[in-house]
This record gives sequence, structure tokens and C-alpha cells, in this order.
Amino acid sequence: MKNNDSPRSETVRVTEILRDEIIDGVRAPGSRLVERNLASELGVSRVPVREALKQLASEGLVAHRPNTWATVREFSPSDVADLAEVRQAFDLLAFELAAQRHTREGLASLEATMEAGRRQAEAGDAVGAHRSAAAFHSIVTELSGNRLLVEVGQLLDSRMRWQLSQHDELDVVATEHAELFDAIAHRDVDRVRELATHHLSTSRQQHDKHRERLAHEGKTAETEDANEEG
Repeated sequence: MKNNDSPRSETVRVTEILRDEIIDGVRAPGSRLVERNLASELGVSRVPVREALKQLASEGLVAHRPNTWATVREFSPSDVADLAEVRQAFDLLAFELAAQRHTREGLASLEATMEAGRRQAEAGDAVGAHRSAAAFHSIVTELSGNRLLVEVGQLLDSRMRWQLSQHDELDVVATEHAELFDAIAHRDVDRVRELATHHLSTSRQQHDKHRERLAHEGKTAETEDANEEG
């Protein structure tokens, strides 16, 4: 650890690194998160790693096993369904309030994020597009002007970022965000409500397609391995 790095700053840094790696798919669901290994990999002591894992567990990204190592959380169909129900209520309210209360500066920030996501989608930059999509939703929540909603959004942020990272059709998300931005900019609350409802449906479909693709790829890999062994 560098002498000018406090334990707090190291914990924040390690937390950010691990959070991004989990959400971006670098660390697969179910993979082990062993303190000593992570400490060696990241060049820190085990203390910030331990604190980071506790924080990520509170965010719903890490599962702790008693008397053993932590693992990257594997979201069950029930977990995904629960999150979808919460997002249904949360996102609709956030988008509707953003349409009513947005400021010129906030709208400019939303547009810049939307355009960045579109460029990344066109370039096939999945990680960048997923991060921009998450930032788009976060800015919409800020534009709601509701402090309590923003606080709740912070509690859900990691899980919502994770769900948005499960989308394979980047152009679909970019197009729907552009339509939502236009409706918000014109303060068209009815249109925003309609688009947000459709967007949530698309998100669920995208997640299902992503899960099916991974399952298919897993079966294909198992078949190829069996053929090679044979």
C-alpha cells in the first residue's frame, strides 16, 4: 500500500474495481472471491478487500458463505423477478418526475450520456454502452428532483447496473433511450409513461435472451469438450 493512501481510500478503490469487474462480467457468477488472492492481485492488504466485500454484499453483488470464501452472487429467476417488480414502480416514477421537473443543465447531461451510449452501441462497445445505459437511468433519477427517490436509487444502483449489463442488443437500448430523452425534453408525461413501460418490458426480454444465450453457449462448450475427450 502506498504511504499516502488511507485505508478508507484503498477500500473505496478496491470496492470500485471489484464492483465494475462483477457488473462487467469479468468475474463470473459463482466465482470465488478469496481475500488473500484479491489482496495480492490488487496490491493491498486484506483489510480493504474485506471491507469491500462487505460493501458489495450489502449492494447485492456478493454472497458470503459462513466460514469460507465469498462468491460473486448468482441471481436466481426469483431474484430477477423481484428486481423487475421494484424497477417497474421505481423507473416509472423517476421518468415521470424527470419529465415534469428537469432542468436545462440536467437535460444537457442526459443528452450527452444518451449520445455516448448510442456511439458505443454503434461501435459494438458492450461495456461502454452498458455503463452509459446505467448512467442514463441514474441521471433520470436525479432529474426527478425527489431526494428520497435518489437515496432509494443509490441502494438499488448496483443491482440495476447488473441487470442493464445483461442486454445484448445494444442498438435497441440506445434507440429506446433516445425516444425517452425526446419525450422527457418535451415534458410529455403520457408519452414518457408509455415509453418507460415498454422499456421495462424490453429489459426483461433482453435479460431472458441473454440468459438463454449463455445457457446455449454453455451446452455447446460441454459438447465440444466431450467430443475432444472422446
